[in-house]
Parts: sequence; C-alpha cells; structure tokens
Amino acid sequence: MKRFWAVLMTVMALGGAGQSQAFSFGGSEEAVALAPPVLDETNQASSETAVFAGGCFWGVQGVFAHVKGVQRAVSGYAGGSADSAQYERVSDGDTGHAESVQVTFDPAQVSYGSLLQIYFSVAHNPTELNRQGPDSGTQYRSALFPQSAEQQRVAQAYIAQLDAAHGFDKPIVTRLETGQTFYPAEDYHQDFLTEHPTYPYIVINDLPKVAHLKQLFPERYQQQPVLVKTGR
Repeated sequence: MKRFWAVLMTVMALGGAGQSQAFSFGGSEEAVALAPPVLDETNQASSETAVFAGGCFWGVQGVFAHVKGVQRAVSGYAGGSADSAQYERVSDGDTGHAESVQVTFDPAQVSYGSLLQIYFSVAHNPTELNRQGPDSGTQYRSALFPQSAEQQRVAQAYIAQLDAAHGFDKPIVTRLETGQTFYPAEDYHQDFLTEHPTYPYIVINDLPKVAHLKQLFPERYQQQPVLVKTGR
C-alpha cells in the first residue's frame, strides 16, 4: 500500500478531528521497555554507521534524530539495486528494497547496542511481518543491515536475548541482511517529521514514537534533532 492511501484513510478515519484528538487515534505502535543488550560492541572510532529498517522511514529517522550521540540520520533504501532506489519504484514492493535509515553516530556517546535497544523498544514493532502500522509490503519490513561482522554479532545476540526473555507477545521477525548498499532517499523525504509535525500520518504514527523515546530513554533523548538539510 502506498503511503498516499494510508494517509487518505487516516484523514477519513479522523473525520476532521483536531490534532489533540489524533494522538489518541491509536495508529502508532505501543512502546516496550526492553533491557539493554548483554553483548555490545566496543569501538574507539570517532564515528560509525548503522542501517535500520522498520516501516516508514519518516518515523525511524525522526526517532534517531533525537538520540544523543547521533551525528546524522538519513532516510533511504537498502536491500535492492541502485537503479530501483527511488520512492515510486520502492513503493511497488517488488524491488527488494526496504525503507531504511542510515544512522551515523559517535560510539563514545551511544553504542550500537543502545541504538538497537531504542530501535526495538520505540522505533517500530519487530513482530510485524512485512508491515508497520498502516503500511504493508516488503518495503516496510523489519530489517537490520549490519555494517560489520561485529554489528551482526551484537544484533544476532540481542534478538536471541529478547526472544528468550519473551519481551514481546510474538516472535521477532527482524531480518539481518548483510552486504547491502544504502541509497539516500529523495530530498523531500529528509527531516520529514521535523518539517511536517501536523501532517496527519506523522501526528498519528510517528510523533508518539518520539514521545516514547523521551519517556523511556530520557538520558538518551535530545530535544533538538540533528537535521540532514542543515547539517546539524
């Protein structure tokens, strides 16, 4: 389902309701307070990248942009080829791509394991197969694209840890996909949550995720998001 139709159905369901009522519509996923990874990586580099897919990239980008230690969060596509890395093609659901976010971060301030904890706790629902909220299709799948063998090791261990602890009512379906290239999305998708805070889809599905981040991880939350277009 293309996001246009998801937004249209949202507006119809709201029936002209105001923004305060929209927050209670129930379109966003519930946040889950999860334990941090037992296994985490140690990285002395000044910068590291990680790629996360968890439904619409507007919300995932919006969450990570508010995490302390994140230097940049870029919406894009991963899992397919360069020639199909465009929104209209990816929206068809047959390119292999997932809407993804490339996060550049300072591992001295926030570890890859801590980003995984936020990803599984508030950024999306990892038990939904090939869908998130109102969006369905493989382009909205839950997937991690490890950028190193160490990231893959930490991610595999954390998924096993969460499943063993029964942190969710259903099994985690998050895929680990290695060897995939990340392609930045079109400019109008970048910083979308920040630029369009009253857009119905954002109000219902994505702003609650940022609120959950602030509530569950106050020590990780930063009020001013890092933005792609301004470089800060």
